[in-house]
Amino acid sequence: MKTAKAIVKSLLILAFWLAVWQIAAWAAGSVHLLPGPLDVLGRLGRLVQTGAFWQICLTSLWRILLGVLIAVAAAIPLAVLTAVFPLADRLFAPLLTVIKSTPVASFIILALVFLGRETVPVFIAILMVTPVVWGNVSAGIRNTDPALLEMCRAYRVPKGRVLRRVYLPSVLPHFLSAIRTSLGLAWKAGIAAEVLTSARNSIGKEIFEAKQYMETLDLFAWTFVVIVMSLLIEKLVLSALSHVGPAGRKEVPHEGA
Repeated sequence: MKTAKAIVKSLLILAFWLAVWQIAAWAAGSVHLLPGPLDVLGRLGRLVQTGAFWQICLTSLWRILLGVLIAVAAAIPLAVLTAVFPLADRLFAPLLTVIKSTPVASFIILALVFLGRETVPVFIAILMVTPVVWGNVSAGIRNTDPALLEMCRAYRVPKGRVLRRVYLPSVLPHFLSAIRTSLGLAWKAGIAAEVLTSARNSIGKEIFEAKQYMETLDLFAWTFVVIVMSLLIEKLVLSALSHVGPAGRKEVPHEGA
């Protein structure tokens, strides 16, 4: 019953804002200034019937997910290194500070000088994800219960078992939280990189060209695609990660916030 009520409330809220949008579109008086939701939906319906639409969406998705995978593969060993060796932590700290503090647009423009247009979104996704996963995994290692580690040393528990039974349960909540957070960051920053670089076969390029040629209907339609894909990615990843680790594991704040 609660679920049904929640669905009804969500639909009512959605209907309210769609009505506000439609009223604003009527007030604007032109689809070229502000298209209504039905206009955008109609344009989107025409787009999804083309093969180019799906190729563009899959290409953007692949670039950004590739950046996420590379970032995770690089961040985990770096987190172990900086958690185990304080000197390494101090050495890399300025680099993490620079990455967190520099505007994404600056990185995109700088990367465009050295990298191809199609590579920049991958690189930007790596930059967005690496500090978050790095910081969280490192925090998970440092927060491992010292009493458990001392007991393992006293009983000479094999290192492999210590890794699986002690470190992994400590790190896993931090890692999952980092993935949940960094996926959204990577997607938004990756699309922004596609817009600024006008990468071929990309959602960002479609948004840029729609803005350049004042195709407001296309601009809204592709923006809607970005939002829907972001929500779908989040839902799919959360669903997959919900089966990882012990049930009911408590969430922790991510270090990259």
